[in-house]
Amino acid sequence: MTTEKKRRRFTPEFKKDAVALVTEQGYSIAKAAQAVDTSENNLRRWKKELEQEAQGDRLTAEERAELVRLRRENKERRMEKEILNRASAFFAKDMK
Repeated sequence: MTTEKKRRRFTPEFKKDAVALVTEQGYSIAKAAQAVDTSENNLRRWKKELEQEAQGDRLTAEERAELVRLRRENKERRMEKEILNRASAFFAKDMK
C-alpha cells in the first residue's frame, strides 16, 4: 500500500510573512523554513517570486486574476460580435 502525500497549499500572505523572516528579521533561509515548517527550496522560490513581482518582472496574484477575467470577457465579446454579424447578414439577405 502506498500512502498518498497530500500537497499543502500556502496563502500569498503566508508566503510573504515567511519571506519577511529572511528579508526583514534576518533569519537564515534554513531557520526561517524550519520556523514555518516548509522546505528551504519553497522559501527560496517564494523569495525570488516576490522579488520579481516587486521589480515588475512577474504578475501579482491580483494582476493574474484580472488578466484571466479580462480574457474571459474578451472571449464573450468576440462571440457576441460573431453572433450579431451572422444575424445581421441573415436579416440583410432576408430583406432582399
